[in-house]
Amino acid sequence: MSDLQTSEPWPTLLKYAAPSIIPDVKETQESKNRKKKPHPPSDQKPSITQVEEILDSILPPRQWKVGDQSWIQRVSSAPATRLDVIQLQEKLDQQLEHRQAREVGICPIREELYGQCFDELIRQVCINCAERGLLLLRVRDELRMTIAAYQTLYESSIGFGLRKALQTEYGKTQTQARASQLEAEMRELDRQVAEWKNKCETNEKKMMETKMYEDKKHAEEVAYFSRSNKQLKAQLEAFLAPAKK
Repeated sequence: MSDLQTSEPWPTLLKYAAPSIIPDVKETQESKNRKKKPHPPSDQKPSITQVEEILDSILPPRQWKVGDQSWIQRVSSAPATRLDVIQLQEKLDQQLEHRQAREVGICPIREELYGQCFDELIRQVCINCAERGLLLLRVRDELRMTIAAYQTLYESSIGFGLRKALQTEYGKTQTQARASQLEAEMRELDRQVAEWKNKCETNEKKMMETKMYEDKKHAEEVAYFSRSNKQLKAQLEAFLAPAKK
């Protein structure tokens, strides 16, 4: 059974019988007990009741509520004629145009209308041959499972892509932050290099000045001692000269 709606359902391509008010549970049980009869043998053609039960099982009735009354509407058990098939095609084309369904690509409206059309074909075939109807039902369910699997795969791929994009963006942000940090460190190192270079130049200049001063001082001392030596030598020679005579 479909979920109970609070308003009358939308029109659909699936052919339904006339709606009826849902009786009380007690009345329904008593009616079932009074009308309960044995099913005919399997080799006989299914009765209308059996066809309705099969249709109810594969195409559940829809229910809705208007005021205090609950309504139920089962799919029609009337056999389809050639005119019904032609009208189904016309209604499908009209609904596709009226609801502006896209002709290509993914379109929920087109998927919904084609699903309703397929359900109507299952109903028509099931009335004439329950086995073929059940086979078409399996085909429909397999298609729905396949579409659901592809949808899940697509959503998983989208989620994976988003996670990868977020990871890439996060990695990009981290890389940019690391690059900014390294640039700051490089600027600091350049500053330190320039500072030490200035210190080295200053120290080198001081060392050159000190060396020049020391060399000059040494040269002056050498000259002083050389003069002193010459003077002492001259004095010594002058002192020793009379003794030699």
